[in-house]
Amino acid sequence: MTDPQSPDAPTPPPAYGSPPPENPPPAAAQPAYPAAPPASSGAPANPAIPGRTMGIVAFILSFFIQLVALILGIVALVQSRKAGHKNGWALAAIIISSVLIVVGIIVGIAVIGTAIAGAGEYARLCAEYGSGVHQINGVEVTLTCPS
Repeated sequence: MTDPQSPDAPTPPPAYGSPPPENPPPAAAQPAYPAAPPASSGAPANPAIPGRTMGIVAFILSFFIQLVALILGIVALVQSRKAGHKNGWALAAIIISSVLIVVGIIVGIAVIGTAIAGAGEYARLCAEYGSGVHQINGVEVTLTCPS
């Protein structure tokens, strides 16, 4: 038989709305909690990953200066890989800047092609109509042709 006054015997929880027990269990019967972690010395919890900051900078620049971002992203990725870490920022910078460089080249070719075609059409109109104000397809056009 167990002794109801024994400190080893578990105490049933009080019913809802009942007054607290008059004699709380001794401190030894309270559950032990681990000690608080030691105070931080000011050092970051994660050590710096080589190339991470450069990867973030490359990511930001990838929207504005693609060639510089591509170079920085590659350098940052190589630094991180040599240290055995992954660098998602650098990888994203490489992908974004590469795609935007290709898009820029395509747009540049289209603009230059349109300008060349426009210049060719202007030269044809100058040869056909000469300098002056002309009505071409219902539109009034002023041509200033080189002599």
